[in-house]
Amino acid sequence: MTSSDDAPVEGAPEPTGAGAAATATADGPPVKGFDLATLLAERGADRYDLYTRHLNHQLPRMLHTIGFDRFYERAEGAHFWDAEGNDYLDMLAGFGVMGLGRHHPVVRKALHDVLDAGLPDLTRFDCQPLPGLLAERLLPHSPHLDRVFFSNSGAEAVETALKFARYATGKSRVLYCKHSFHGLTTGALSVNGEAGFQDGFAPLLPDTAIPMGDLDALAKELKRGDVAALIVEPVQGHGVYFSPPGYMAAAQELLRKHKALLICDEVQTGLGRTGEFYAYQHEEGVEPDLVTVAKALSGGYVPVAATLGKDWIFKKVYSSMDRVLVHSASFGSNAQAMAAGLATLAVLEDEQLVANSRRMGDLLRTRLAALVDRYEFLKDVRGRGLMVAIEFGRPKSLGLRSRWTMLQAARKGLFAQMVVVPLLQHHHILTQVSGDHVEVIKLIPPLVVDEADVDRFVTAFTAVMDDAHNGGGLMWDFGKTLVKQAVANR
Repeated sequence: MTSSDDAPVEGAPEPTGAGAAATATADGPPVKGFDLATLLAERGADRYDLYTRHLNHQLPRMLHTIGFDRFYERAEGAHFWDAEGNDYLDMLAGFGVMGLGRHHPVVRKALHDVLDAGLPDLTRFDCQPLPGLLAERLLPHSPHLDRVFFSNSGAEAVETALKFARYATGKSRVLYCKHSFHGLTTGALSVNGEAGFQDGFAPLLPDTAIPMGDLDALAKELKRGDVAALIVEPVQGHGVYFSPPGYMAAAQELLRKHKALLICDEVQTGLGRTGEFYAYQHEEGVEPDLVTVAKALSGGYVPVAATLGKDWIFKKVYSSMDRVLVHSASFGSNAQAMAAGLATLAVLEDEQLVANSRRMGDLLRTRLAALVDRYEFLKDVRGRGLMVAIEFGRPKSLGLRSRWTMLQAARKGLFAQMVVVPLLQHHHILTQVSGDHVEVIKLIPPLVVDEADVDRFVTAFTAVMDDAHNGGGLMWDFGKTLVKQAVANR
């Protein structure tokens, strides 16, 4: 209760800005206004403790275990810096989100401009220009597609494609490839080819996994008559595996014969990652019915995703005014996201980043592939554009083989993790393993990397491989720590 003296004057405006009255919080002293710089200065050092207490408590535990518990303070392009001013090379790009690198000035300006414009955003009952303009810029990269639905994440884009495919075909089942990854929401999880992500979350949708590249398996499932679509990553993110030459075109022909759709998941591979605007464009004649895009479209700032599709699919889903909101997203098509997407497409074109991805990717793979015969642990280097896999395998010599066997007995994937850690700790290069229980490091740096960045990575990787083959040093000491941790978690 408040006294009559404390009652607000009727019709008086609420205090705002620096002159606003202090407001009491539930668990702390009164606060006045908000200042981000002050908050970060006062509480930034609490970052790991805050995660432990309030968020995913296993994340800081994992970071402490592998020595990734750094305090990064600022970032630009393909680099970021810690509190001591050490320069780190980013070969991970936020799992592909940072296609333009961090804090690209064109995207930053676009976001400042859209905020300053004070647009009447998300009224829900008008047609703002930015979504239409972004669709107009995006669709020419897939000339056979006609319309776009904007959402907020790759998983949402996949969910949209699954729903549209089911409704448009009138069929219920979607086929997906083993070892694929399409997101972690329930629908997307139903077409996730990694069982570890699905464990404990059943029941899922009645979708079916088939081996990638197996046309006989595809034909067998299509004969049942209930398949709405096949969803496929043209390059699988987990392990960086490619569909065999000609597979997608042949699969497309089979699908059309059975009145089913081809969905290409380009959430990670789209917007130049593989050296073409979309990864499916590496194979002639492939024209998917639906394409999902996200990650790099954000410019590294505002979450945004898109599901591109053929006109007849959209017109079937939105078949009448009664169905105008049958599929929507609360924050989809918001002005900030649309501005970020428009700026991103402009940068990709103006700075010719798709071509840079192709050139730098070729250079990186060529230099790494030259090391395969030099190092026994190094099994394969593969990729397209700036999506590169470094795969490790069982060495031939007895001494190195015994160490490999020890690691494999504890947990498959530990050797790749052993390589990742010294790359960060000793060479200030951020990488990560390609998936659980695989001996693969996936490199997906920002598309703005240059020859100096490639040289820095190859030099560091060579030093780490030298250490691994010498059989001693901090790398193998850390390996013992990982083995103990893996055994303890059984």
